[in-house]
Amino acid sequence: MFDALTNRLQGVFDGLTGRGALSEADVDVALREVRLALIEADVALPVIKDFLAKVRERAVGHDVLRSITPGQQIVKIVHDVLVDTLGEEAQGLDLEATPPVVVMMIGLQGSGKTTSTAKIGLRLQTREKKKVLMASLDTRRPAAQEQLKVLGEQTGVATLPIIAGQNPVDIAKRALQAAKLSGYDVVMLDTAGRLHVDEALMAEIAQVRDISQPTETLLVADSLAGQDSVNVAKTFNERIGLSGIVLTRIDGDGRGGAALSMRAVTGAPIKLLGTGEKLDALEDFHPRRIAGRILGQGDVVSLVEKAAETIDAEKAAKMAAKLQKGAFDLDDLADQLHQMRKMGGMQGILGMLPGIAKMKDQLNNAGLDDKILKRQEAIISSMTMKERKKPDIINGSRRKRIAMGSGTEVSEVNKLLKMHRQMADVMKKMNKGGRGMLSALFGGQAPQLPPGALQGAGPGMPQGLPGLGGMKLPPGFPGKKK
Repeated sequence: MFDALTNRLQGVFDGLTGRGALSEADVDVALREVRLALIEADVALPVIKDFLAKVRERAVGHDVLRSITPGQQIVKIVHDVLVDTLGEEAQGLDLEATPPVVVMMIGLQGSGKTTSTAKIGLRLQTREKKKVLMASLDTRRPAAQEQLKVLGEQTGVATLPIIAGQNPVDIAKRALQAAKLSGYDVVMLDTAGRLHVDEALMAEIAQVRDISQPTETLLVADSLAGQDSVNVAKTFNERIGLSGIVLTRIDGDGRGGAALSMRAVTGAPIKLLGTGEKLDALEDFHPRRIAGRILGQGDVVSLVEKAAETIDAEKAAKMAAKLQKGAFDLDDLADQLHQMRKMGGMQGILGMLPGIAKMKDQLNNAGLDDKILKRQEAIISSMTMKERKKPDIINGSRRKRIAMGSGTEVSEVNKLLKMHRQMADVMKKMNKGGRGMLSALFGGQAPQLPPGALQGAGPGMPQGLPGLGGMKLPPGFPGKKK
């Protein structure tokens, strides 16, 4: 998401940060480029106008033009205005009401409403420990109610039994009654959608709203639809009233105009982002973190949170104990590969690291994607238990057998084994240098690695991240030799 906008803005700011004092003319030239970048990102024109006015008002002030680092000051100003536009603080779902709390999902057909309902239901049940009941009110779309039932079975979230012939209002009443009788904390109402906004749709949703009195009315909008989604959001907000927005398919949206426009146009906060097809691919919307991603500053906080959610504490403790003995076999490497995929894969992780935006093309040319991780896992799976424990015994004939068994080339097996040796060497250096670092990685302690402990380990990123071997990295990249 925001790839095109990030690249354009990065070019503008690179030209500014290398300069000394800036004149108003310099600021105006930069703002023209920012305007073009926002237009290409499909941001609503009124939002662009307001955005640029706020930036210019702050940027031509005495403090910026006379600043020692005027270019960096402007980057900060753009960051702050982005945060203002996106909504300042993150706003989660409001569940502070007498149970059962009603969450009504609305939106057009095809926006991902039913899948989002199941994702939120799963999230509330696993994270918030809420007892959730989902009910489909979509009696028009063929198999819509069955779809939610199947998703409920996959996630373990209860769904209201289907009774043929009931209308949406009657289904909503039955869902509320069932939730009260069975002690559910949350009722999620998945309403019907249309291919476009019409009076019949609005009347039906308004009826359901009046009957259920929802605490949350969430619009599910497809980010790929750009300005169409923004216009739909405006109409729903005016007719029904929105408490929040769920943006779907942001993993396929390289522009991000919908995200930047939604809050400004509707006044309703974006609360959640659908980041993929999997039922756990749902993220909270944090304006400050999103602003950092847009400006190529990364999102390390979200990366750490994602790691905390996916890491198995017991397995991590065992790994730490092995590493303290200087052991790091191919089973351990396979665990690391699997962990990376759970955290969003190569692109997902790298996209949250500061400075990566500047080397996007290089990363793409290196062919970094989850296929690499899957192929490497397949190679390790084709080895015997003894080979995984003692990689040194893998000779030429064994490499051919492993390559054939995993459907890969011998050269790929060689690269994996080389990468493992390099990672094992780094682990040994970390072990010798100080166990504080290992504790930090696997046991939660503060890192205490002495200065110079990792010197001589070679380029850190190629060894430390699977699949990066041999890629030329720019000066200053983490772990690269000076």
